[in-house]
Amino acid sequence: MNTAEQFDAVLDKCHGLFEKKGKDYGTAWRILRLPSLTDQIFIKAQRLRSIEEKGTQKVDDPLEGEFIGILNYSIMALIQLERGAAEQPDMSWEEASAAYLAKANEAKELMLLKNHDYGEAWRDMRVSSFTDLIIQKLLRVKQIEDNQGKTLISEGLEANYLDMVNYSVFALIMFMERGK
Repeated sequence: MNTAEQFDAVLDKCHGLFEKKGKDYGTAWRILRLPSLTDQIFIKAQRLRSIEEKGTQKVDDPLEGEFIGILNYSIMALIQLERGAAEQPDMSWEEASAAYLAKANEAKELMLLKNHDYGEAWRDMRVSSFTDLIIQKLLRVKQIEDNQGKTLISEGLEANYLDMVNYSVFALIMFMERGK
């Protein structure tokens, strides 16, 4: 499989979980403000880093699931960034699924462009580096949020969330290739 096909395979799995949770919970996530989504992503990334540093874990949830969560929450954040938080769930499940796929496609297009320029350097990285890069992006996002979304020269929120999607995809591809 090439990277584009692997991206699609990872996204199928993540979108499948998003759809199942959507059938269970509806689109209740639409009420979340961006800082709340950022904090959800942060919790997942911190768990990854803590386990990576300790070398053990006490809760037997697979690490792969945290990257899936980071990816899905990042896509929710991209949707919220575009639409704003709602007072009540205001999207049908079909609309939410379509919006998810549109944002996933944006991430894939960005990944393909960057892969061209960087020559798939990510394949020589460690999964723990993706964790660190995601945390770095989260710290940037928190600062931008604290600045009411204003930046002087830096990338905005969208670019950071898209990068978190793609770092998660890369980690999930590595898990997939290892057979985990």
